[in-house]
Amino acid sequence: MPITAREIEEMLRESFPKAQITVEGDDGAHFAAQVVDESFRGQNRVQQQRAVYAALKGKMDGSHGELHALALTTKAPD
Repeated sequence: MPITAREIEEMLRESFPKAQITVEGDDGAHFAAQVVDESFRGQNRVQQQRAVYAALKGKMDGSHGELHALALTTKAPD
């Protein structure tokens, strides 16, 4: 069953409850997400993105993942 942008946002919201989160995409496999959260302050981009992927709980793992592509932008608030 394809994943939706809303489901991705809900998963991210569990790990980043105070974040500004935007998820776009409607083909069930390819999405773009922006996550702006204070917890990213002092982390490099790789650390930030690993935290986001962990929040997705394996939805991107290998060929069996429901989410095939995610263009990801992460940062701490200005």
